[in-house]
Amino acid sequence: MIYGLQDVITLRQMLEAGEADAARKRVERHKLDAMLGLCELTTCRRQALLAYFDDAQPNPCGNCDTCINPPETWDASVPAQKALSCVHRTGQRFGVNYLLDVLMGKTDERILRFGHDKSSTFGIGKDLSQQEWRSIFRQLIARGLLAVDIEGHGALQLTDACRPVLRGDERLWLRRDPVKTKTSALKGEGRVGVKGQKHSAAFTSEADLMLWEALRARRRELALAQGVPPYVVFHDATLTEMVQRRPQTLEELAHISGVGERKLAAYGEDFLETILAQDDQTTALSDTAAETLHLFRLGLDAPAIADRRGLKQTTIYHHLTLAITRGELKLRDVVPLDEEDFARIHAALHASSGQALKPVYEALGGQYSYEILRCVRLAG
Repeated sequence: MIYGLQDVITLRQMLEAGEADAARKRVERHKLDAMLGLCELTTCRRQALLAYFDDAQPNPCGNCDTCINPPETWDASVPAQKALSCVHRTGQRFGVNYLLDVLMGKTDERILRFGHDKSSTFGIGKDLSQQEWRSIFRQLIARGLLAVDIEGHGALQLTDACRPVLRGDERLWLRRDPVKTKTSALKGEGRVGVKGQKHSAAFTSEADLMLWEALRARRRELALAQGVPPYVVFHDATLTEMVQRRPQTLEELAHISGVGERKLAAYGEDFLETILAQDDQTTALSDTAAETLHLFRLGLDAPAIADRRGLKQTTIYHHLTLAITRGELKLRDVVPLDEEDFARIHAALHASSGQALKPVYEALGGQYSYEILRCVRLAG
């Protein structure tokens, strides 16, 4: 569906200005909220539609617009706080156009008359375009963080729902509206194949290109196993950010755009494994890894090194795994297990198809950490 900010405001105004009784308006508000939620959805629309009628579909359909061309999301917490603060600082009695002028730092007769050029929110939104700010306001209204004051001729007002975001207690992820051009529409840049070429062209080093291809291969493997298109697993933009930021832990991976809580649980270990394995092949033993090796040789184990250096155990095990693969340490020095444990792990690794460690972890009942499994597998 094609709709914009003014549509959201108009729909709210029509609803509240109607002559229906309070009970009827509550029902209509629920329907409107559900419709706006569907419009702003970043996941499978078919799943959402069926869920609305209490009919669950476990997997994405692969056919709706968000499955075929998943929207990019971004952490809009700070811009949202700016927008909400601007509404508050201007007295909750102005519409979107006026608020945009304040955020963009425009000085006109009205802003000077009301003294909002002296407001703390004046000009703090210059880092974004007007189109981006309109998208933010549209989604804040659609999510119920801002309300439209009918008697105030479309003025925006804060709701109780905005308080966690305004205080910084809750992160807010919004969809990033694409910049549409005639050229992109004609060339079909929304298609996955073309997008993949566009993203890969951004990499200049051989190591980045190797990791990009490795991540895409892992995505294809997981998508094939689940019977869904690859982009349902992760969007190209998400893989690009993985290459650029090279997360070393699940916590770091969780901060990648497009890696939500559900996808982190489902695919996190698989993609982290791919990144770490690729780094093993392309990166020499760095100074930080060498320091870990030095401390290990002094008699400290992985948890003790992590505590001393203020690093995650995942990072320390990664350093030690590098040393194992380079023949500087023995596996049994790093992983304190008996022969029976090693035999169980090797048997599970042998029985598992593909490179994913999650099936191995689950087959062993979660008894051994991913770090240990990774060390054992890479040591051979």
